[in-house]
Amino acid sequence: MKVSDVMGTRAIAVRPEAPFTEIVEAMRRFKVGALTVIDADEHPIGMVSDDDLLLKETDSTSAGSVFDSHRRRQEHHKAAGITAREMMTSPAITVTKDTTVRDAARLMHRYRIKQLPVIEPATGRLVGTVHQSDLLKVFTRPAEEIDREITEICNRLYVDREHLTVDIEAGVVTLTGHVGFRSQISRLVAAVHEVDGVLGVENRLAYRSDDLTPTPPLL
Repeated sequence: MKVSDVMGTRAIAVRPEAPFTEIVEAMRRFKVGALTVIDADEHPIGMVSDDDLLLKETDSTSAGSVFDSHRRRQEHHKAAGITAREMMTSPAITVTKDTTVRDAARLMHRYRIKQLPVIEPATGRLVGTVHQSDLLKVFTRPAEEIDREITEICNRLYVDREHLTVDIEAGVVTLTGHVGFRSQISRLVAAVHEVDGVLGVENRLAYRSDDLTPTPPLL
């Protein structure tokens, strides 16, 4: 699945000169935890989150020290800021509509962020936003969709689907039946693991021919 399958169609953004109060009001009005900061051409240049705003309460009275880490100095700077430009995290980490949901989730985890601006590749302009909650939609995919994708995988790996039974329950896929060759099992299980919406795979497959055990030479 791609970002275009789960993203919101509305992007909530502010200009760099937006004051603190306007940012807070936008977050409350649209019930979001972060806003994209865009320039005059609607290109994302940063993100400002509720965590950034809370630094006003937790860090605003601290004067800082020359011994502070780079991250701590950034927090002091944000706490003293009064506009989106001064409080935002920059540059903005972005995706496109064609980015896979899996890659978008990896970016969120890597950078510890709650949402990603979606841009138009040709222009770099903001066209939408994908949130953590949007990515979780893949785990509510109908079992019929997952089953169809598994059938496509079988065709690609030359596995006879008629000899398999696929049970899908709560995101766990159970594969029973048999395949032609032993080597097909590991490839099939690995491919099913990569299907969006699959949390785990229980392998109960047998095989007809063992193509992994070397045949001893004839004496």
